[in-house]
Amino acid sequence: MAADPSAAADPDGPDAVRLTWNAWPRSKVEASRCVVPLAAAISPVRSPESLASPPLPYPPLRCKPPCSALLNPFARVDFAAKIWICPLCFSRNHFPPHYAAISESNVPAELFPQCSTVEYIVAGAPGVPVQGSPAPPPPVFLFVIDTCVIEEELEYVKLSMRKAVALLPEHALVGLVTFGTQVHLHELGFSDLSKIYVFRGTKEISKEQILDQLGLAGAGRPGFPKMPQQPGGPQINGMHPPATAGVNRFLLPVSECECTLNTMLDELQSDQWPVETGNRAIRCTGVALSVAAGLLGACMPGTGARIIALLGGPCTEGPGMIVSKDLSEPVRSHKDLDKDAAPHFQKAVKFYDGLAKQLVSQGHVLDVFASALDQVGLAEMKVAVERTGGLVVLSESFGHSVFKDSFKRIFEGGEQSLGLSFNGTLEINCSKDIKVQGVIGPCTSLEKKGALCADTVVGQGNTTAWKMCGLDRNTSLAVFFDVSPSERSSQPGHQNPHLYIQFVTSYQHPEGQMRIRVTTICRKWVDGSTNTEELVEGFDQETAAVVLARYISLKMEMEEEFDATRWLDRSLIRLCSRFGDYRKDDPSSFNFHSNFSLFPQFMFNLRRSQFVQVFNNSPDETAYFRMLLNRESITNSVAMIQPSLISFSFDSPPSPVFLDVASIAADRILLLDAYFSVVIFHGMTIAQWRNMGYQNQPEHQQFAQLLQAPHEEAQIIIKGRFPVPRLVVCDQHGSQARFLLAKLNPSATYNSAHDVAPVLTPKGHVSDIRQFFREIILIA
Repeated sequence: MAADPSAAADPDGPDAVRLTWNAWPRSKVEASRCVVPLAAAISPVRSPESLASPPLPYPPLRCKPPCSALLNPFARVDFAAKIWICPLCFSRNHFPPHYAAISESNVPAELFPQCSTVEYIVAGAPGVPVQGSPAPPPPVFLFVIDTCVIEEELEYVKLSMRKAVALLPEHALVGLVTFGTQVHLHELGFSDLSKIYVFRGTKEISKEQILDQLGLAGAGRPGFPKMPQQPGGPQINGMHPPATAGVNRFLLPVSECECTLNTMLDELQSDQWPVETGNRAIRCTGVALSVAAGLLGACMPGTGARIIALLGGPCTEGPGMIVSKDLSEPVRSHKDLDKDAAPHFQKAVKFYDGLAKQLVSQGHVLDVFASALDQVGLAEMKVAVERTGGLVVLSESFGHSVFKDSFKRIFEGGEQSLGLSFNGTLEINCSKDIKVQGVIGPCTSLEKKGALCADTVVGQGNTTAWKMCGLDRNTSLAVFFDVSPSERSSQPGHQNPHLYIQFVTSYQHPEGQMRIRVTTICRKWVDGSTNTEELVEGFDQETAAVVLARYISLKMEMEEEFDATRWLDRSLIRLCSRFGDYRKDDPSSFNFHSNFSLFPQFMFNLRRSQFVQVFNNSPDETAYFRMLLNRESITNSVAMIQPSLISFSFDSPPSPVFLDVASIAADRILLLDAYFSVVIFHGMTIAQWRNMGYQNQPEHQQFAQLLQAPHEEAQIIIKGRFPVPRLVVCDQHGSQARFLLAKLNPSATYNSAHDVAPVLTPKGHVSDIRQFFREIILIA
C-alpha cells in the first residue's frame, strides 16, 4: 500500500479514495498481467470533518472544453501571466478578473497542496453566485406503509412512525400512502375530515392517470412546473419549483400536520379485505410505489425526496407481483431463477426498471424496509433501490431491533446522523491515457459519452457522469479504469511520470445547500515489465478484495453460466504466479510480499461468503447482501467478506484471533463482527460461571468486567453501523452458536483434538483454508 501519513488514523485517507494499485503500468498488456483490475473506491460525500479547508463560498474554475477539469493543487500556475495549466490535458487557462490578487504568497484554498479535496457552496446557477438566493427546499419524506400485516406488526409500525415524525425537522415535508388490496393516498391538508384517494391494485396505472385522479393533471403543461428530463450531463443545480397546490394537499411540513398524521396512524387498521383459506393476502406493492412516484413527480420534481416503503410481505397482485395469491405456489428460489421457472420474475424486474427510470428522472430515492419471515420481492426491487441510491434493510419483524433501530437512524441528527444527501451527480476527469470502464454502486449512468469512455464496460458504463439521487457518508462507488496510451505518450521524451484522476460530485447537502466536492488524486506511472517492486508497494489488498467481490457479484447476476469460484481460483493462481516468490512444486518455499499477505485469506473467505455461495439464502437475502456490498465503504465491506474475531479472557487483553474453530476455548469469550450480525460467544466454562452468578459476587468483580467488556465493544460497533446489525448472545454448544460457527474456518473435525463441533459447508468448495493455500500454491 502506498505510504500515506494519514492512513494510520483513517484507512480511506483525507480524500476518501482508495485504489487497488497506487502505481499503474503504462501498457494495456501489463495492466492485464496485474490480474486485479485498475479501480478506485470513492466515498463521494464523506464527512466534512475530513476536509483540510472549510467549504469555499465561490464557484470553481473549470478548464476549457472538452476537458472541463476543475482547478486543483496539481495545476501549474504562472502568477505573472495569471495563467494556470491543467495537469490532465495541459491546456492553458486564464484566471478570471476576481483572481487578480493571486500571487505566490496569496493563493486560493483550492491550490494548497493539502487541499486535494475541497468543497464549494453553490448559491445559484452553475458558476453564477446569486445574492439573496431563495431558501433551500425542505427534504421530503413520503411514507408507504403495508397494511397486510397482523395487528401486532402494525402496532410496531405505528410506534416507529411516531418516533420518526418526532425526529424530523419541523420544515420537512411528509406524506402518507397505505396499501393492501387497494392503495390509499391520504390528504393531510384536509384535517377536518379524513380524506383518502383510493387506487385499484389490480393493474398498472400510468403517471398521467394518477395525476388526473389527484387533480394534478395539468402538471407539465404551460403554467405548471415541468418534469425535469433525464439530463445529458451532470448539473450543478437541478432544483425545480414545486407545484404548491399539490404540496399543500398531500405533502405538508411536520409542524403543520404532526397531529393530523398521528391521528391517522391511530386510526390505521390492518387491511380489511378478507383472505380466503389457502391464500395469501392481496398486496399491491407495485401500484403503491407507482402512486408515490407519480405524486412526487407532480409536486416536487428535482428536489430532495425519499419514498420510504415499509413492506411486510410479497406483492401478490398487479404490477411487481412476485407470487400468486395461492399458497400452493411457493415464492421463487435461486433454483427457480436458474431454471427460468419463476413466471413473474422478469415481468416484475421490467416494472421496477421502469419505476427506477422515472424516479431517477425526477431525482427521487426509493428506500425499502422489508420486515417479514417470507420474501417480499427485494430481488426484483433491487434495480429501483440501487439506481436511486436508496437504503435497504431486511429483518424478520417490525418489532425487531434491526428494523426499529435502523429506521430511527434515518431521522436522527448530530453524531448519529447518516448525512443523507440528495440529487448527486458524479463526474470523472482523468489523464488522456486513462479510460473509464464504468461504475459499480448505487448510481445511474447519465450517458455522457466522450473520449474518456473505454470500449469495455463494467457496470454503469459508456459514460463519464453518473446520477446519485440519494447518497450518504458511507456511500462508496467502485470505478473501473483501463489503460489506453496514445502513440505520442508512448514515445521517449513525451512520457509524463504522473497520472491524474479527478472526481467532481455535486449534491444537495443535508442542510439544503447545493455543493460541489472536488477530489483530485495523483499517482505514478511505472514500467510493469521491469519495475514490479513499485507495483507491489502500491497494492492495496483490502480495496482489491472488495473490488473483486463487487465485480464477481455483478458477473454472477449478468452471466448465466459464470462460475465465480473457478474464476476466483484462477485469478489468485495468476496473481501468485505473477507476484509470488517460490520454487516449483515446493509449497513451503512460497513467499508473498506483506502487501499481499492477507489477500489469499480474503479470497478464501469470499469463496465461502454469501456473495458467492447462494446455498441456504433466498433471492431476497442475496440481493440484500450484494446491495450493501456495492454501497458500503471499504472498511465495512471487508468486514462482510472476512469477519473479525476478538478474544476476551483473563490471561490477556482483548486481542484479534484467527477466524478458525481452533480459536474457541472454554475459558474465552469471542466477539465476532460479520457486519450483518455481531455475535458474543461464551465458552463453556464462562457460561457455567455466569449461570452460577459468580459475576454478582464482590470477590469476582474481574469476572463481571470480563462479561461486560464484549458487550461494550459490541455496542460501539452497532452504534456506527447502518443497517444496525443483529446482536446474537450465545454459549458454546448452544443452538445460537451456529451464527459463529458458520463464519469460522472448519479446520477441526470429530477426528481432531479440538472439542468443537464440525462446521458444515456447501458441497463442492474447499472448506479448510490451509488445504486451499496448498492447492493454489501447487498449481501456481
